[in-house]
Amino acid sequence: MRIVLVDDHTLVRAGLRALLDEMPDIVVVAEAGDGAIGLAMVREHGPDLLITDLTMDGMNGFELTEKVTRECPETKVIVLSMYSSKEHVLRAMSAGASAYLLKDAAESELGLALAAVARGESYLSAGASRRMTELAEGPDLAETDPLARLTTRQREVLKLIAEGAGTKQIAHALNISPKTVEVHRSELMSRLGIRDIAGLVRLALRAGLVPPDR
Repeated sequence: MRIVLVDDHTLVRAGLRALLDEMPDIVVVAEAGDGAIGLAMVREHGPDLLITDLTMDGMNGFELTEKVTRECPETKVIVLSMYSSKEHVLRAMSAGASAYLLKDAAESELGLALAAVARGESYLSAGASRRMTELAEGPDLAETDPLARLTTRQREVLKLIAEGAGTKQIAHALNISPKTVEVHRSELMSRLGIRDIAGLVRLALRAGLVPPDR
């Protein structure tokens, strides 16, 4: 199994690589300290597996997972995170992750996760599994929090729309093209089931994404 590691903490990557190097039939083909470089490494090497953190500057793990599962469907993703909240677990799995491991999980869980993903199965570490069980027993997060359906970039676009920014202003603020802004706006409306800008603004206000005096 060929693996790309992405984590913005050098020592974490080194520790994880040391564990992987001890496992048979595992080869770490590349490492990266941020999502953008990680995506480039996946595109270049076409690994069987990406192991990524969630919280990183620039492109975060949610966005990286979504891009990899869309562009490189043969590459499976294991998220390795310190966060066990329902929202983090749900967003990661919804983005396409095959497994979610907590950074305080036992070393043996890494092997279990790798074996499960190799079989085409999903895996949640014990802490994450408890959170998902709580989620299954309670209301759907996507229903109670519609923003849970959105990527980080889509949230940024929605916030700027709700603040009254136009297409060119949003493009400048996020350093993307106006056409990309229009694509994000279209995807926002599709995911949220909203047909106009006014509806997006109302949802952002209800969700607390922007203060009501905007």
